[in-house]
Amino acid sequence: MSGSSTVNAMKKVVQQLRFEASINRVKVSQAAAELQQFCLQNAHQDPLLTGVSSSTNPFRPQKVCSFL
Repeated sequence: MSGSSTVNAMKKVVQQLRFEASINRVKVSQAAAELQQFCLQNAHQDPLLTGVSSSTNPFRPQKVCSFL
């Protein structure tokens, strides 16, 4: 690598590091608490927890039509 390309590469690295340093971080404990609160608030709307009624289930088995 030539000297100018090394300097340009280092400038890009410094710019990226400055950008990453300026990002506001959230503590894992705070994020986990917020996620848990969100899940508890929306649990009544979750079809995996409450189940899906057979009348609104688009994946229910189709009825067989027979002409016997």
